[in-house]
Amino acid sequence: MAFEDEKLKEFRENQKTQFLASQFDSLMQKRHESELLLQDEGMEELAREELAVLDEQLNGLYTEMEKIILQSKEEEAKPYGVILEVRAGAGGEEAALFAEELANMYLRYAEKNGWKHGMVSDSRAAQGGYKEAVFELLGGEVYDALKYETGVHRVQRIPVTEKSGRIHTSTASVAVLPLRKKPTVDINPNDIEMEFSRAGGAGGQNVNKVETAVRLVHTPTGIDVRSQAERSQLKNRERAMSLLIAKLELLHEEQEAKKHAETRRKQIGTGDRSEKIRTYNFPQSRVTDHRIKTSWHNIEEIMNGGIDEMVDSLRTAARGEGDEEVQGV
Repeated sequence: MAFEDEKLKEFRENQKTQFLASQFDSLMQKRHESELLLQDEGMEELAREELAVLDEQLNGLYTEMEKIILQSKEEEAKPYGVILEVRAGAGGEEAALFAEELANMYLRYAEKNGWKHGMVSDSRAAQGGYKEAVFELLGGEVYDALKYETGVHRVQRIPVTEKSGRIHTSTASVAVLPLRKKPTVDINPNDIEMEFSRAGGAGGQNVNKVETAVRLVHTPTGIDVRSQAERSQLKNRERAMSLLIAKLELLHEEQEAKKHAETRRKQIGTGDRSEKIRTYNFPQSRVTDHRIKTSWHNIEEIMNGGIDEMVDSLRTAARGEGDEEVQGV
């Protein structure tokens, strides 16, 4: 019998397989004893029968432990939530207002699905709206539902301040970053710079007087993140680290995607944050997704979190139903 020593070591150390591993070791000891009986002519036939039974049991246990470890790794790799990042793009004040509307659209959708959500950090524009806002959405189905939302969202409408009735075009970018139990990238602690500051904004006197806000900078890439919503410095540091890991994983995925450009071409867009993916036309009450060339004419319901049809359509396209429609812009 030949079993991999490294795998057996992993089975013994993993809590989910430790009990089965102990049974496996007991059977291996019995097998060793049976092999010794092969040297006894009177016991040889009986020993061979017992070895056949033991080998079958050992193979069954080994296969079962392999499946448990594989399932465990798949669970660790599956996102348990996302970091949702919304930034105002071109269009000044109108872009900031649109960025906040997009953020609220996703938060309402999260509420309808029963997903937990919370603010990580935000930067508000002077006239209202978000310059940038970062949220955490938690739930096993969040990433599958929102992973195709990454990209540039464009709005066309007449701003309240527009007296001549001209339609303005503004943009906001969205990034959806998966959160995983076990990161797929390794981070050297020496590559991280940490800063603390007062959170500011709503949250009570303690939040404003104590340096609870945390900013992390990954020096090799220049990526910096900030968490300010929690009342404790420790919790903000944990959230900031989750955000940093998510951004580094996205960077890694983008780099890998460039190596497989032809494969990505057949997927829904490129997943790049600079890609224009959707237009929200308020005068015509129409939302158009440019990747699958599909429009919906219920913009008020959509902005109120009713994006189920869009999510379902993108999922269907991603599964390959209508590949000719699924092209990058």
